[in-house]
Amino acid sequence: MFNAFSVTGSSLELLKIGEQGIIQFCNTQDENLLNQVISLGLTPGIYFTVEQQFPNLVINVRQGRLTISKEIAGKIYVRIVKR
Repeated sequence: MFNAFSVTGSSLELLKIGEQGIIQFCNTQDENLLNQVISLGLTPGIYFTVEQQFPNLVINVRQGRLTISKEIAGKIYVRIVKR
């Protein structure tokens, strides 16, 4: 009757190169950090692919590439999309 499914999530900083996901939420009470995330356009529902992990995280989104500090990436939680 029901199809099997799984939901896998993580903070953005833990994803590996080539993994894809969808932004779910930002886990912070720091208003300045939250404003930085919003100014990057990283709102819930944004689909991305991880392109680089070091020294900063680089993700590819529809608008282009974004470079994200490890501090910010650790506060962004995502749903991992299986290919």
